[in-house]
Amino acid sequence: MSVPAWRRAVGVLGSSRVRTAAAVALLAVVVWRLGAGPVVDGLRALDLPAVLAALGIGAATTVCGAARWVLVARRLGMELRLGPAVAHCYRALFLNSVLPAGILGDVGRAVEHGRAVGDVGRGARAVMLEKVAGQIALVVVGTVVLVAEPAVLGTLSLPAQVWGPALGVLAAGALLAARVRRVRTGLGTLLADARRGLLARDAWPGVALLSLAALAGYLGLFLVAARTVGATAPTAQLLPLLVLALFVMGLPVNVGGFGPREAVAAVAFGAVGLGAAQGLSAAVAYGVLTVLSTLPGGLVLLAGILARTRRTIRPAVVPATP
Repeated sequence: MSVPAWRRAVGVLGSSRVRTAAAVALLAVVVWRLGAGPVVDGLRALDLPAVLAALGIGAATTVCGAARWVLVARRLGMELRLGPAVAHCYRALFLNSVLPAGILGDVGRAVEHGRAVGDVGRGARAVMLEKVAGQIALVVVGTVVLVAEPAVLGTLSLPAQVWGPALGVLAAGALLAARVRRVRTGLGTLLADARRGLLARDAWPGVALLSLAALAGYLGLFLVAARTVGATAPTAQLLPLLVLALFVMGLPVNVGGFGPREAVAAVAFGAVGLGAAQGLSAAVAYGVLTVLSTLPGGLVLLAGILARTRRTIRPAVVPATP
């Protein structure tokens, strides 16, 4: 039986290889237009204070994300303590930054927690809702900024290399949801859990506050990156540009966050007279600082591997001879 054309389109547009190739192509276009100099400048500008700021801000945003996960999970009837949640989130962030697709770390923590509570599906939905809450906060803040700053709004007139693949993936997802019964059923279950875990009267204020606090941390780190590469514009002028760059990071076309962020930062900085090269340098520096902020997750991962190794390789007990 032949595969319907719409399913082939979903498979192609939803492929992680296609998304990765699109992100790499976009980066190549940006570097081709601006040269490799801004990328080198962004890397060369990083210093110890910036790295320490990344680790500190990363710790704060990770705790906010973990606390949000705890709140959502408990609303869905699953036990989860803050300490283990922070460790799981750190490990997930590290894996997301070093592995393809950028979501494998979150998949791992969802499956592990789901198995621990005896319901992998609900564990996965808790992580998905927790991530969605962060994206909602970014969309709300980003929309307010775009409406309030017409000059920044004009930077959305980006080439098809940015919006074409992203809109294609989104359209494929909508088509998949409309045509596949299992997906429709899953979305119905997810929406029901969202009403309990996110939209309930005793849940949404905490979720919203934690999401906004985490977003403030991301913007703070981006501001550190911009200052590190030499941006001297007032903070009030920089923040809308940084919000826009973070806004497009949610597009499903990136490699560890790199891709649309660099393109939009270059266009936005250039549009307001700060220089496209400086925008690219700031975005590159932010990307590297973000990866560095996840390094404690590598230690968590290593500790887990060593603990499992010790449990697996135990010295044999030699019975005493009579």
